[in-house]
Amino acid sequence: MADKVSGATDQFDFEKQKRKDEMKQQVITFALMIIFTIVAFAMVEAELDKLFVIPVLLVLAAIQVGFQIYYFMHMSHKGHELPSLMFYGGVFAAFLTILALVVLVWW
Repeated sequence: MADKVSGATDQFDFEKQKRKDEMKQQVITFALMIIFTIVAFAMVEAELDKLFVIPVLLVLAAIQVGFQIYYFMHMSHKGHELPSLMFYGGVFAAFLTILALVVLVWW
């Protein structure tokens, strides 16, 4: 009987630590996204060269989208393999469609 109680306590402590670590990752990710947004606004307000600002803004936006998908939509959790596959397949199909349209327009 004591083994069951000890095992349940260990499981509870493990789950508690796991949730704490996950919350820590989400807070860090949220802070990074705020910093990226502040950097983007600062670059635009500083009126830097457009050839520098636009690619940097696109990279920062792509990183923020990745953070939101991976951490805030819980794609990092086990059991989300099929939704992840469908999502990434859709992104790949959208990328190919946009690439094809760009090639057709520029050709």
